[in-house]
Parts: sequence; structure tokens; C-alpha cells
Amino acid sequence: MKKVLRTFTAATLDSLRDLAPVFLVIAFFQLLILQQPLDGLFNLTIGLVLVVLGLTFFVFGLETGLFPIGGGMAHAFARKGSVTGLLSFAFALGLGTTIAEPALIAVAEEASEIAADACIISNTEEAMESYALGLRLSVAISVGLAIMLGVVRIIRGWPIQYLIMGGYILVVIVTAFAPETIIGIAYDSGGVTTSTITVPLVAALGVGLASSIKGRNPMLDGFGLIAFASLLPIIFVLLYGIGGEAGWLWDDPECGTQRVKLVSQAVQQSDVTSGFLKEFVITFGQTIRDVLPIIVLIIFFQVFVIREKVNHPERLVAGFGFVLLGLALFLLGLEMALFPIGKMMAAQLTDPEFIAGSSGLVEALTWEDYYWVYLFAFMIGFSTTIAEPSLLAVAIKAEEISGGTISIWGLRIAVAIGVAVGISLGAYRIVTGIPLEYFIISGYIVVVIQTWFAPRLIVPLAYDSGGVTTSTVTVPLVAALGLGLADTIPGRSVLIDGFGLIAFASLFPIISVMAYAQLSEFRCRRKSTGE
Repeated sequence: MKKVLRTFTAATLDSLRDLAPVFLVIAFFQLLILQQPLDGLFNLTIGLVLVVLGLTFFVFGLETGLFPIGGGMAHAFARKGSVTGLLSFAFALGLGTTIAEPALIAVAEEASEIAADACIISNTEEAMESYALGLRLSVAISVGLAIMLGVVRIIRGWPIQYLIMGGYILVVIVTAFAPETIIGIAYDSGGVTTSTITVPLVAALGVGLASSIKGRNPMLDGFGLIAFASLLPIIFVLLYGIGGEAGWLWDDPECGTQRVKLVSQAVQQSDVTSGFLKEFVITFGQTIRDVLPIIVLIIFFQVFVIREKVNHPERLVAGFGFVLLGLALFLLGLEMALFPIGKMMAAQLTDPEFIAGSSGLVEALTWEDYYWVYLFAFMIGFSTTIAEPSLLAVAIKAEEISGGTISIWGLRIAVAIGVAVGISLGAYRIVTGIPLEYFIISGYIVVVIQTWFAPRLIVPLAYDSGGVTTSTVTVPLVAALGLGLADTIPGRSVLIDGFGLIAFASLFPIISVMAYAQLSEFRCRRKSTGE
């Protein structure tokens, strides 16, 4: 009992340390920069406590249940030589987990509402639901195929860089033919497909499979599944826009009028004293709904395909229980604390009156006047990425199989810097109105060049790092900032310019992680030569 208590206490302290940057950034801007009254302080405090507890339970559950079962299933498939069963599991895992991904549902619904307001689709509920469902299906099918492709790559031993570069080329070609209104949504879709549940299981599957096949290196071959799951959705959604947008006709004479409230606008905090238990039950139920397809999938393949008993089933049950409880508490804490204040701050920071300051010349604003927005984008990108559960899960696995060569904190800081730079640059893009594809394609070119010079063992992990940065914590705050900027800056389209920040947050960590590896290798060479 004392050992369990010590472990839990240590995990709680780790969670506090991980979340401290988010709290400090919010406090700095709220108290010193915005200097706005902070309503619902009690709600905020309770919410922050729930976030800490949720992250603690979540990480404990990962190490207890999800990582062992993912690796165990990969070993079982490899031992039985059931390629068909393994590929079926990979596709079902990608499809089943993505179609119910909360971040994807939120982005698809937001995109459909904005598309209706912009007269891209009919301004009716039926057309909006069809548009959103089409986006979700396009992304879910692509993720299923992506994980299948990643599994085939591990089995065959194909170098990942050639497949990724081929994907980049295909994205560039398809972008040239895609409608402008779908490009931002497509690029963002690649960043919201990898959830806090999917990432640990996919990472465990890839590493476990590479460990089970003779001649495969877990570092070189085990990572990369998440990268495919981030790249293929971009292509599929671009094709969805090319093939489908011309077929949607609008028949509403009032089309174009604003009927929805953007996510960048402030939301009211719920009263924790009157509805906490109800909110927890609802959130826990939604969490079970999101995780249930994964549980059913694992049980089905374990019982009917692999046909082997699960080692230590009590650990699996306990692990899933801790993951469910932790994720529910984490999400409830976000809803009570971080989401409301983050959205409110995004709305306040993008307010032209605040940016104009004492001059009051709103019409004369230039890109230099948005310096507080750029700083907020950098700091919130760094802090939310450090607290991202998906990144923590991958970092734990990377340190484990690298024997400590790649440290958890080294990887997390490198990724966080990439996200921070990416979101800041993305905010600059919205302010200036430069087309999104110019930045993304330039980023692809940089990644391709780095790939040839980076250490081979780090390349798959670097590609995966771009897919684990945009999940539970990051997406809502980043989306609020992007839509808020596009909504308040004259001449910007919410549909064309508001989306895309998530794409920046997915691309630039790849660059920063490879740069981190190149710098580390350079320093090691200098030490070995005695310079």
C-alpha cells in the first residue's frame, strides 16, 4: 500500500510539473497583460485540480494497461504470422478510433457551420450534417489505410522517409487542384486524428511489431505509424473537397448571414456547486463512448483472431479503468477551467481595440501591432504541448526502447519549441493574409532536406512527433486563436484563413526534433574528437 501511495504521489507531482507552464502562461497574460477581471475563480481552481488528477490517472493507466496489451498483441500477430489479421486489426483500429475522435468531430462541425455561412454548402442542418459526416468519414478511412500502410512498412522494412516524401509530393499536387476553401480544413485534419487513446495504442503496436520481427529495429521501424495517420488525411480531405464541393448547391436566400457563435468567443463557466456530479457523469459517459470501440476491437481480435489468453487480465482491466477515469477527469477539468479562460483570452487578445491600445487607430493596424498575439501563440503552444498526454506517452515509449538515449524531457522540449514556433508563424500568416500552402510547402522542403542529414534512428520518431502535438489540450485553444484572428482582422475569411494553425503545430515539431537530433549528434562528434 505504501508503495502504491508513493507511486501515486510521485505521479501527481510529475503532473503538476507538466501542467505548471500552462498555468503560468495564463496567469501572466491575465494578470499583467490583459488585466481583465477573472470570473469563476472557484470553478477555475477545481478545474485545475481535476486536470492534475486526470493526467496522473491517465499516465498510470497507460503504463499499467494500454502499453502492455498493444505490445502483446503485436507479438502475438507476429508469432502466428497472421498478416491478414494484423492488417485487418490495423485498419479497424484506425477507422474505429478516428470516427469517434472528439477533436475531429469538433473541427468537422465547426467547418460545416462556417462553410454554410460562407455559402459553400446549403444553409440547412441536413447539408451541414452531411458535410461534417463526409469530412469525418474521409479522415477515418484514411487513418485506417494509413495504419495499414505503416504496418506493411514495418513488415517489409521499407525506409519511412521515401514514403513520407512521396506523400508530401502528393499533397502538393492535390493542393494545386483543391478549392481554396478546403485547404486549411484539410491541413488541420491531419493534426486532429491522433487522440490521447489512439496514440499510445498505435505506438505500442508499432514498437511491439518491430521488436517481434527479426532484423527490425524498434527505434528505426517501430515509429512512423502516427506520421502516416497525420499525412494521409490531408490528401483524402483535399480529394473530398475537389470531388464534392461542386456538387453542393445552396437554396437559402439568406445564406451568408451569421447564425453561429465562433469558438473564439468567450463561453460562460458552469456552476461547479450545482452540477459537478452531473457533468462528471456526462463526461465519463462520453469518454466510455469514445474508448468503447477500442476496447471492443481489442477483445474481438484477442478472442476470435489471436485466440490467446490475455496475460494478467486484471492489470488490463485496471489500466483501462485508470485511463477512463483519468481522461474523464482531465476533460472535465479542461471544460471547467482551461477551455473557458483560454477562449476568453483568445477573444480578448484578438480584439482590435486591445491591439490598437492607446492610439485607438483600429483601421491603421499593421502586422507589427499584433506582437502580444505572437507572444501568446508561442507561450501557449509551448506550455500546452508540454502538458499533452499523447506526447508524454510517445516520449515514455521512446526513452524506454532507446535505453535512455532519447530522454523524455529532451524530446518533449524539442517538440514544444516546434509547436510554439509553428503557431506563432501561423498567427503571423493569418495577420498578413499570406496563403497557407506557401508556408506548408516550404516546411515540407525543409523537412525533406533535414531528413537526408538527420540521424536515421530519429527520423521515424520525428515524423511521429508532428502527429502527437495536436490533441486534447492543444486543439481547442489553438483553434480558438486562429478563428478569433480571422474573425477580427479586416479582409480575412474565417473559412480560408481561420483554419491552418493546427497544421503549423503538426509540421514544425518534425523540423525541431530533427534539428535537436542533429545538434546532439554534432556535439557528440565534437566530444569524441576532443575539440
